[in-house]
Amino acid sequence: MQFTILRHDILDSTNSQALKQAKLGAKEGLCILAKEQTSGRGRQGRNWVSGKNSGLYFSIVLRPNIDTKYLSLITLMTSVVVYEVLVDRFGLVPDIKWSNDVLIGEKKVSGILAETSDTPGGLAVVVGIGINLNSGNISGELSDTATSIRQETGKDPDIEKLLTSLTSFFSFFYDLLQGENGPGIIRKEWAKRSSYIDGKAVRATLENKTVSGTTCGLDENGALRIKTESGRIESIQAGDVEMLRKS
Repeated sequence: MQFTILRHDILDSTNSQALKQAKLGAKEGLCILAKEQTSGRGRQGRNWVSGKNSGLYFSIVLRPNIDTKYLSLITLMTSVVVYEVLVDRFGLVPDIKWSNDVLIGEKKVSGILAETSDTPGGLAVVVGIGINLNSGNISGELSDTATSIRQETGKDPDIEKLLTSLTSFFSFFYDLLQGENGPGIIRKEWAKRSSYIDGKAVRATLENKTVSGTTCGLDENGALRIKTESGRIESIQAGDVEMLRKS
């Protein structure tokens, strides 16, 4: 994939700008980067704190050549990309929490948001990646659940080297996803890197119910399977998943 990076000091949201560019005909590989976001957002419309120079705020326009039923795997694929960047650049030991959070020591260091849009050039997917670079994004109320690269390494990351690693791994795994048996390969790559794939006691909060049980793999489209105490298997397509601590 050929990447074209447009850099901004400040934007409302890199995802919003990337979606706008996609609707104007932007080609796959256009990347929107900002030093600060005034209206950064996460899943389900939540605010993503995006202080100046405190995080990497980065969105990519994609025009994937895959069956639409596998589009949700793009989020899982991107979490694998971030995982590999953290290992490759910083020697960290991350984990992936379904479906879009990358953790270090059970604290969130990165979040991913994928959004789709119909455009004159066909379906576009925009993937936003937020990575906490330092504690500027982590207020007192978030300190128990979030961390940053600086907190974990004691060093400020080199943004350009981080971007080079990020785009390189993204290109590699995106090619895998679109290749032969791509969806199955991505599910396996995600499973190798996530402690949530099997045997994790979790609670999933959905729009109209809560499901508690033990994780037992992924469905074909990347949905998380949870086995309840009654033995019923629930497939979680969207929702908040949290680990249940043993009493």
